[in-house]
Amino acid sequence: MPRTSPFIIVLTDDERNELESTSRQYTLPYYKVVRAQMILMAADGMPNDQIADRLNTRREIVSRWRKRFYDLRIKGLEELPRPGRPRGDQGEQLSFDDE
Repeated sequence: MPRTSPFIIVLTDDERNELESTSRQYTLPYYKVVRAQMILMAADGMPNDQIADRLNTRREIVSRWRKRFYDLRIKGLEELPRPGRPRGDQGEQLSFDDE
């Protein structure tokens, strides 16, 4: 018996336009493009298993992003702060000069 998600995605016109734009951009990080594609497919009524197969990922991943979008809308597709020590300054480089 196929699983069905309790999180039915209905997009506004603005959300659909933003997600379609994101899903077509080659200059964005891959994860942003894939998340947009997941939500667009979910909004078209596709089940999580089928979305996962098409995007070559796991059903649990699709389910996670579908739920986050359902709860938080577009903001839910952004990265959350990660626990632990913050990363150092990316521009900082060690100098090995003998001064």
